[in-house]
Amino acid sequence: MQVVRPVEGTRLAAVVEAPRGALTVAAQHDAPVRLSLIVPTYNESRNLEELLRQLTAVLEPPLSGKYEIIVVDDDSPDRTWEVAMRVAERLPMVRVMRRRGEKGLSTAVIRGWQAARGEVLAVIDADLQHPPEVLARLWQSIEAGADVAVASRHVEGGGVSDWSALRRGLSRGAQLLGLAVLPSVVGRVTDPMSGYFMVRRSAIADAEMSPLGYKILLEVLGRGRIRSIAETGYVFRERTAGESKVTARLYLDYLRHLVRLRLATLPPRFPRFAVVGLTGVLVDMGLLFLLSDPHALGWGLTRSKVFAAEAAIVNNFIWNDAWTFGDLAKKLGSGRARLKRFAKFNLICAMGLALSVLLLALQVDVLHLNRYLANGVAILAVTAWNFWMNKTFSWALPAPSAPAVRAAVVSRRAAAT
Repeated sequence: MQVVRPVEGTRLAAVVEAPRGALTVAAQHDAPVRLSLIVPTYNESRNLEELLRQLTAVLEPPLSGKYEIIVVDDDSPDRTWEVAMRVAERLPMVRVMRRRGEKGLSTAVIRGWQAARGEVLAVIDADLQHPPEVLARLWQSIEAGADVAVASRHVEGGGVSDWSALRRGLSRGAQLLGLAVLPSVVGRVTDPMSGYFMVRRSAIADAEMSPLGYKILLEVLGRGRIRSIAETGYVFRERTAGESKVTARLYLDYLRHLVRLRLATLPPRFPRFAVVGLTGVLVDMGLLFLLSDPHALGWGLTRSKVFAAEAAIVNNFIWNDAWTFGDLAKKLGSGRARLKRFAKFNLICAMGLALSVLLLALQVDVLHLNRYLANGVAILAVTAWNFWMNKTFSWALPAPSAPAVRAAVVSRRAAAT
């Protein structure tokens, strides 16, 4: 995969061929370097040389040459790849991949990882908004045993410089949406949209990636075998040169990515939960018409809606308790235990309704999305939220007591002998 060939405008330089095919990182035994850091670029010629200088200054002391920096450039019009080639002539640890038939930050990172030779894989932005000195702390976390080490803006020592209130709101709103749609993934870290992290090759080896947009960490957490995660605070810097690549299209890609990962990781009970949810919609709509229509009962709209919504919740609880989570409900018991499950279910659904309104307002009023598209996204998000929360709290089996665990261990040992 690695070749050395003449490159336009430079002397001989180390060039990495862009891999093709599935976005799968292969396992590698006896890796020749310990760390492979990917720097995806597009029109970053004004920042790249200074960044590479700072990166080598940070990485050389702890790694003593046992690392590589792979610049993956998407054939930038400003010829960023040429700058990388010139630096590579002075710094042998720098390698360059110039992609011409494929574009996108996430795929650039994975293609870089595919060509990498390290046992640990990493990524950093090329715009100097990620402070290179944080790499040293990330590496310490990996050496301490973490599968993933994430640079986070939302832990102690982290921050977002002088972002506007709108930009802060959009960032937090995107994280809230991620928690609603994919809580088991997004909830594992404080900054799921970080583009600055390290991951052990063994944790993602042979997992086929399907990234969309620029949030590669979501893909790693969603498809990798990640056991332990460490987070390190950093302050996100403002860009000093070049133009920001954050657009409304990236937010739409983020939404699509969340849905794609959610569908790929659906638990087996979810389809039943969704079917029950549809019956609840029918109950809600039917009762709302019956109660509020002037030719029927003629109740006021607010009174009718509250009654219809609660009837739908009761309907959903009965079906979920008997069908979706029926096996768990039998173990949890009936009578007072069922009433407790219903109370939790009611509270979680009320929180889901509030979340739906918040997400709808964020998408329509702030992101200016089509209201029907936004409502569909809100419904999907809240359905996922309701399922995960109810699975975790309403129908969760109690943890076994210590004596019960010891008895089970003794029983297994006796059976084995």
